[in-house]
Amino acid sequence: MLTKKKEIDNVIRDTIDKVLVLRFGRASDPVCLHLDDILSKSAREVSKFSTIALVDIDSEDVQVYVNYFDITLVPATVFFFNAHHMKMDSGTADHTKWVGAFHRKQDFIDVVEAIFRAAMKGKLIANCPLPPERITKYELLYKDL
Repeated sequence: MLTKKKEIDNVIRDTIDKVLVLRFGRASDPVCLHLDDILSKSAREVSKFSTIALVDIDSEDVQVYVNYFDITLVPATVFFFNAHHMKMDSGTADHTKWVGAFHRKQDFIDVVEAIFRAAMKGKLIANCPLPPERITKYELLYKDL
């Protein structure tokens, strides 16, 4: 579990030629626990092309990342490749992160593979391979508009 900005900086910088999966969340949240279960069950299958790290969203020292990625709902999963933030077009308004848990292990594997393939082609955004019914929907609320 990453709890310091420096730890996150290091893992982003040091993960080379693999997709870095950063899960922002809380160990006490049931949806985070469900996602963590999926991540742990998938870790071996995606280990050749990804690294998974958990970030404690309540740690004071990581708030710069929480604010930068506008993480208001947990769990939120952010992807990187060679220190570049990878985005995913999943038909939602926010392409910067995956909000919520994946419905099943294969969904997570498919998303990471799609991001890896896009990154290997030099792209910074990948198309989501999942059907719309398996993509978590949420409403974006804008304050002070």
